[in-house]
Amino acid sequence: MTTGIKVQLSSCRGCSRCIRACPTEAMRVFDKKVKVIEDLCVDCGECLRKCEDRAIVLNEDNWRLLASQERTVVVADPAFYAQTRGYSCPEELRKRLEEAGLEDITPWTGLAFDVTAYAIAKEVDRRGPESLPLISTYCPAVIRLIQINYPELVGRFVPIESPLETAVSLWREDTGRTDDVTLIAPCPAKIALVRCPEGRGESSIRYAVSVQKVVRDLLAGGVDVDSPVPPCSKELRYLQWSLRGGEAKHVASFCERPIKTISVAGLRNTVDLLRELELGRLEGVDYIECRACDLGCIGGVGNLESRFLTHLRLDHSEVSWEMDPETESEVIRRYDQGIFKLPIPIKARQRIPLDKDLKQAMIRLREMNQIYADLPHLDCGSCGRPSCRALAEDVVRGNGDPSDCIFKLRERIYELAQEMAELSSRSPHVLK
Repeated sequence: MTTGIKVQLSSCRGCSRCIRACPTEAMRVFDKKVKVIEDLCVDCGECLRKCEDRAIVLNEDNWRLLASQERTVVVADPAFYAQTRGYSCPEELRKRLEEAGLEDITPWTGLAFDVTAYAIAKEVDRRGPESLPLISTYCPAVIRLIQINYPELVGRFVPIESPLETAVSLWREDTGRTDDVTLIAPCPAKIALVRCPEGRGESSIRYAVSVQKVVRDLLAGGVDVDSPVPPCSKELRYLQWSLRGGEAKHVASFCERPIKTISVAGLRNTVDLLRELELGRLEGVDYIECRACDLGCIGGVGNLESRFLTHLRLDHSEVSWEMDPETESEVIRRYDQGIFKLPIPIKARQRIPLDKDLKQAMIRLREMNQIYADLPHLDCGSCGRPSCRALAEDVVRGNGDPSDCIFKLRERIYELAQEMAELSSRSPHVLK
């Protein structure tokens, strides 16, 4: 498995800020260097936000090398199209990409998002109340978070492919081309969508680069960010997917009945909502849209523009949720082809057991609880683990010692000092 982040060990000084930010406790600090447990990483990017030394960076491909090739085909996340004030219109930005020698498959992107929203709406309409609410699969970080921390909710995922993958499939089907495609991604989770996709064995996209790398390259090439905003079509529904609530509105526009949706953005809000769902407190809700980044995909750590300015720009744009007859018939035709379906059902991720033997695992679990009970429960991170419970787990796995805790170490030093003082006060028997 490969994550959307990587650690530059030469820049890491073991400050422990990142390990406390991780929602799945996927990071440790050993020998003053951070280590990522890939099986637990959800690629939310919280560690990258906290790292002040830039030791944690995006695990992206070399954009300059890709852009220098004779033909480079790109598919861009909707967040890409609102990164500069002068070129927030996809068609205008597409021209700039073409001038830079890049081929953007934007025409298929809009169709793919319409097909995806239509497919989700049909899935919501056909489900009974007992199997609702369904959970969006658009944010890869949320998918992995649920797989690891909320495995009982995996069955609520809507079985629909990412529209970015669908866009590439539509482009290949219509053009017959097999060129490698590069994703312009706003966050490590979308990069991981290419590296290790959920719900399919292999991604239809070959490379992934961050939005900020591409936008900086365009700006360096002479894009005027102060030019007036060109008029945009009201049919650009897919751009709203980069905002919180955009997907839910798109899906609701296709549903045969009024539906109740909940849209949240930000990791903390997402966790709170999933806990509510886990406890069965969301009766009557039909669809849940979760985004790990603040305000939606525009808040991804791989973007260049301020998420607040981007939100202002997109939130005030006019959008028509109604399709013209020609577009509607094309969406239905593509839907009937079933190109939107996930090839493989999404399953929960199994944590590494304490022991392969169930009896030994139970013994280790009791030992872990005993060790944890003896720890201070401060979760300070001084031991290199994100929490006292994580330290207790590492100890029973043989990857640590209780004295790694600075408080337990201080207690042990005090005990040794007391023993040494007692021994030094004693006199040999022959001198008594």
